[in-house]
Amino acid sequence: MYKILKKMQLCPIVYLIEVEAPLIARKNKPGQFVVLRVHEKGERIPLTIVNSDEKRGSITLIFQVVGKTTKLLSKLNEGDYIMNIVGPLGKPTEIEHYGTVVLIGGGVGAAEIYPEAKAFKAAGNYVIGIVGARTANLLILENELKQVCDEFYITTDDGSKGHHGFVSDILKQLIDKGVKIDLVYAVGPTIMMKVISNLTKPYGIKTLVSLNPIMLDATGMCGVCRVKVGGEIKLACVDGPEFDGHLVDFDLLMARQRTYLDEEKKILELYEKMEKS
Repeated sequence: MYKILKKMQLCPIVYLIEVEAPLIARKNKPGQFVVLRVHEKGERIPLTIVNSDEKRGSITLIFQVVGKTTKLLSKLNEGDYIMNIVGPLGKPTEIEHYGTVVLIGGGVGAAEIYPEAKAFKAAGNYVIGIVGARTANLLILENELKQVCDEFYITTDDGSKGHHGFVSDILKQLIDKGVKIDLVYAVGPTIMMKVISNLTKPYGIKTLVSLNPIMLDATGMCGVCRVKVGGEIKLACVDGPEFDGHLVDFDLLMARQRTYLDEEKKILELYEKMEKS
């Protein structure tokens, strides 16, 4: 059982929880994640570790309410317990001195680039952060990212804050200005990561993406999270979750992500109906 020490609602559909997990906090590195179950009969879901505090013995998770499990998780409060948390899982990011690193977060992906920004900055890189959301009230961690980025840009689909457009627009502007970019790290909606990877490929800019396929056991046993990278099958849970964006088969990944959309929608609707009755 893992106690919730802190809970915050960052925007209408995104929550932050700090959970007591001393062993995970001690070993966690940027880029890794956990898999949790809210209760005994719950499904297993992966969440990126946004921060860890070894002294406090805690980890911070940020999640978006998209289905039944994340809705259940959002209803837990400080002092409540999560039944299982396993981690840290996945390969950590290889943090080194590249030069200029551009970190791009779409939606809740802004939470996932935060630990990366801190680590790349600590390694002596010049860090440029770009975050995007559908609208201004869905933006998260603006102030936190500003503090660890040398340059920081915001985009919104509707133009309610920052650049009216997409994160790829800002990246293209930087490239067109002649900014020497040594690494691009992108995480967010799969279509966004595909667009970013297609944009950087002709320029030969090293691009890493953190993939979010359907995941179950997260130990390499079930094969549910398989993705095709460079023509080879990889498992995001143990081979990733980060891969060379220029080698990822994004179309196959998006097709696999759509596999259970109807079932997930029905389960959420049933849960909400039972909640109201």
